[in-house]
Amino acid sequence: MPETPNLVDALVPARRSSHAPRILILYGSLRERSYSRLAAEEAARILERFGAEIRVFDPRDLPLPDSVEADHPKVAELRALVEWCEGMVWSSPERHGAMTAIMKAQIDWIPLSLGSVRPTQGKTLAVMQVSGGSQSFNTVNQLRVLGRWMRLLTIPNQSSIARAWAEFDEAGRMKPSPYYDRIVDVMEELMKFTLLTRDIRGHLADRYSERKESHAELSTRVNLKTL
Repeated sequence: MPETPNLVDALVPARRSSHAPRILILYGSLRERSYSRLAAEEAARILERFGAEIRVFDPRDLPLPDSVEADHPKVAELRALVEWCEGMVWSSPERHGAMTAIMKAQIDWIPLSLGSVRPTQGKTLAVMQVSGGSQSFNTVNQLRVLGRWMRLLTIPNQSSIARAWAEFDEAGRMKPSPYYDRIVDVMEELMKFTLLTRDIRGHLADRYSERKESHAELSTRVNLKTL
């Protein structure tokens, strides 16, 4: 039988972080009046009111994945922000029933590992989408799949804004509506999950299969003991 870690005690950290939760926001459109960006900016204001420290990544000039080396300035900026953050918000338009290429390119530039560090593992994620027509959940569902693949703790709540062009005023601020209320709900939930998990994310994402010795390593250790 494998050694079993103390699952209960590890859920109560000896020390809790006191700094503001660090949240990175990504959005998926380059249009001058980008509704995914406006929704992201609205989320940022709400998160700041809840006490978070926010960074919003500008995807302009980010090259296509694998078209340049990872030391490209925009790629390096994105990866540094992913390492810095404790949680993320992904906000994408729905185009042809899916997230945009701009959104996917940002996620594709985030590696599963940087050396011995997995920059996304155990961090929190909230997903949002905007649509030009009727309400849809295609994009948030896709973002959830990617969040799971990146080992992010994707919160249960999500935001989908239908007819987004009618939900923002001329200054780019979101009008009072159930859609706005839902974004407040999502950001509040993100803050709760981030505060709850950030000091134990290593424990939450720890896997038996990755702790287990390989057959060769086990054989070597046992054979050394019999010499």
